Amino acid sequence: MKEAIAVDIAALPIPTFALATVLIDGRPHAALLAGGAFLDLDSVASELQLRAPISTRDVLDDWERTLPILRSLAGASTGTWVAFDEAEILAPVEPRQIVQAGAHYRTHVIDLAVKHADISNGRTEDEVRAETAAMMDKRASEGEPYFFVGLPSAVTGPYDTVTLPPGTTKNDWELELAAVIGRRSRRLSVDEALDAVAGYTIVNDLTYRELVFRRDMPEIGTDWLRAKNAPGFLPVGPFIVPGEETGPLSELRLTLELNGTVMQDESTKDILFDVAQLISAVSQTITLLPGDLVLTGSPAGNGMHWGRLLRDGDVMTSTITGLGAQRTPVVGTTR
Repeated sequence: MKEAIAVDIAALPIPTFALATVLIDGRPHAALLAGGAFLDLDSVASELQLRAPISTRDVLDDWERTLPILRSLAGASTGTWVAFDEAEILAPVEPRQIVQAGAHYRTHVIDLAVKHADISNGRTEDEVRAETAAMMDKRASEGEPYFFVGLPSAVTGPYDTVTLPPGTTKNDWELELAAVIGRRSRRLSVDEALDAVAGYTIVNDLTYRELVFRRDMPEIGTDWLRAKNAPGFLPVGPFIVPGEETGPLSELRLTLELNGTVMQDESTKDILFDVAQLISAVSQTITLLPGDLVLTGSPAGNGMHWGRLLRDGDVMTSTITGLGAQRTPVVGTTR
């Protein structure tokens, strides 16, 4: 197993105001990112009216009250500040629930359909693309979002090394925008949905392609439990950026580079259902809790499209407009 490429975190873009979790004195601390430095929220517990040690979930549990206080602290000299390059940044939140939207970017689904289609008996690639495009357009106008559930145990930090499961050869990347829930919510209307969001973060929803479909029981369809929940298969973060800081959700750019080569580069304009529709839809089934993640799907350009899956020594750099960037080294294993 060779060494992964070095991670230069200091060179990555950072937002001007965000919530994070950083390691201080060997323990995770909720922190406010402002002015290129981190404010340890334990040091301002009295201002926040929270009891230390404070987690980001504690802050999100009372987000409507705590957000204005965080804004007032951003320009203050009070509390303990840590320089950005002196902090070890962890996943920003420990979610209780992770809900993932599937088959949600139009071009991505069309590309996958072509990859899996039987191009024979006079059926051309252009015909498959046209059929799938028509299906996606109909789904957007008449259908509903498709969801499955991820496991919190798959979460890892935004700069952590991911180890590929032993014996695997088809591990793929899927960069996604994730909404972070900011209040307990149930049966939200589309108009109410974004008010339940504290902010947004970056997620790379890694997929073990060999296990997506059950060979022993094709009738059962996809097996997302095995395909997406290996340890470390959900890099999250680095930050939770409040919705007011992100700009229009329909105009965010998702870009993933593999070893410096752009593989995914798409706008959120390509999604079938907007973020409010997704959150409203999932809230009809489950009660959303502060800190939960709602993943909004991945655009075109994953490894299956390129015929190039993850290998030992790769580095993925993932950015979304205004949310910062992840840097994820990959190592294989012989065990």
